[in-house]
Amino acid sequence: MLYDLAIIGGGPAGVSAGVYASRKRLKTVFIARDFGGQSTVSDGIENWIGTIKISGSDLAKALEAHLRAYAGDIVDIKAGETVVKITNNPQPVTGNKTENTFTIQTDAHSYTAKTVLVTAGSARRRLEVPGADGLEHKGITYCASCDGPLFADLDVAVIGGGNAGFETAAQLLAYTKSVTLIHKSEEFKADPVTVKKVLENPKMRAMLGTDILEVKGDKFVTGLVYQNKESGGPKELPVQGIFVEIGSTPATDFLGDLVKLTPYKQVIVDQRTQQTSLLGIWAAGDCTDGLYHQNNIASGDAVKALEDIYLYLHAS
Repeated sequence: MLYDLAIIGGGPAGVSAGVYASRKRLKTVFIARDFGGQSTVSDGIENWIGTIKISGSDLAKALEAHLRAYAGDIVDIKAGETVVKITNNPQPVTGNKTENTFTIQTDAHSYTAKTVLVTAGSARRRLEVPGADGLEHKGITYCASCDGPLFADLDVAVIGGGNAGFETAAQLLAYTKSVTLIHKSEEFKADPVTVKKVLENPKMRAMLGTDILEVKGDKFVTGLVYQNKESGGPKELPVQGIFVEIGSTPATDFLGDLVKLTPYKQVIVDQRTQQTSLLGIWAAGDCTDGLYHQNNIASGDAVKALEDIYLYLHAS
């Protein structure tokens, strides 16, 4: 069977596109290992528009239920499958013109579609020090926009010195007691203007050239042990929350060299349409080179892509 569209990924972006595809009557195969994306680990998401507060697991259930309610005989949901490869199959149509179709190979089956929307997301790099594993989601978090308000009036640390780290710190300064940003290198990677603005806040401090040695805590984080290249250590910093911003790995290996990627393996897209470098493939969400990555943004970008896909498929 030749589908109009293949959607890869079951987070907010993929599900948003799936619902729109159903309403626009695009015969779609929806392939997702699971539903919910990175937010499934969050205890309380407070910025999913239209819902005051929802846990990550409940959001995943709601996303799946919404898609299944609209799927009907239009969207074939292939849950539990992982895409391993996509192959481009150029087809001659008229004269010298060709039209792409794509074979999507999963770990279980193979599907063919006229277009592909990649919403595979990314995986956060974990803080790998003693004590960290047992305290994930018990003070260690990877999403300030999801979990930040839970740490109101507390002392917290941000690990990472890039733009994401400073953006997280800026968010946390609105309601935490203090924020300490810790970066292992001697220089920040964030934009100098952003660094200057955030560090001007009296509740903010930063430590360069500092390695995290251990996370302290029993049922919840109570502090972290660090060592500074200049002042030595080990020393302990009392904090009740640790926000980790040391990068993420986009789930794009299955694309190979099919589309253009950044050095960090993010899919390069046209910000107006979400089109990739290869005609017939679009991408949205955390797997792209978009400037900001959040659930609401991923959802909106996927809808934008779906609108463009519909026009592409129905062009005269």
